[in-house]
Amino acid sequence: MGVLQSMLDAIYPPSCAMCDAETTTTGQLCAECWQGTRFLRGHVCDRCGAPLSGEVEPGDSCDACLATLRPWSRGRAALAYEGRARTFVLRLKHGDRLDLVPPAAAWMARAGAAIWPETPLLVPIPVHWARRVRRRYNQAAHLARGLSRITGDDVATQALVRTRHTARLVRRGRADRFADLAGAIAPHPRHGAAMAGRNVLLIDDVLTSGATLDAAAVAARAAGAADVRVLALARTLRDS
Repeated sequence: MGVLQSMLDAIYPPSCAMCDAETTTTGQLCAECWQGTRFLRGHVCDRCGAPLSGEVEPGDSCDACLATLRPWSRGRAALAYEGRARTFVLRLKHGDRLDLVPPAAAWMARAGAAIWPETPLLVPIPVHWARRVRRRYNQAAHLARGLSRITGDDVATQALVRTRHTARLVRRGRADRFADLAGAIAPHPRHGAAMAGRNVLLIDDVLTSGATLDAAAVAARAAGAADVRVLALARTLRDS
């Protein structure tokens, strides 16, 4: 693997995962991108990973999670969905940049360490088949596999399925998002049984209102999951 990586580095010099500036190691960030990227660490909401201010006790929740009954127990996100991090996510999601999965999975593994359940089953948020045909892959499934390679935990990429095609949620209001996603995700008729009795960790690229993860968590619990937690690559913030 070392020889192969050296050959690849000779042909494709290591570059920053966000801006393509030359770096010493594949998948790392250049100094400018590192300083300009907001990693969600320290005092964060225990349900969604949003940063909290003031005196924070372990297990505290943000206002959004206090106002909304989450069907999952704990959650985290690695990055604030803004600036360079937003460009990174969009490259991964729409730009065929699956080479970005390893650094993304590593950041997610670090962010999720505080809530990592015992022997979890990693379950990616599914995409509708029509959207997958256009995009050619499900980025959440690749992130789940990337995490599995780091942690050694089981992954079930087909445990959940989209039961209907939903409109793109960009610029949709919170209420519309939850209404559109209600019942749009279900346990797969054959593969959904893999979640029964397991500590399910739902994997997604971006957490906004939580409507998609909400629908997925409800489906996982319907399949008999013992516990459901969520982990996203990035989290939108009100101040972004």
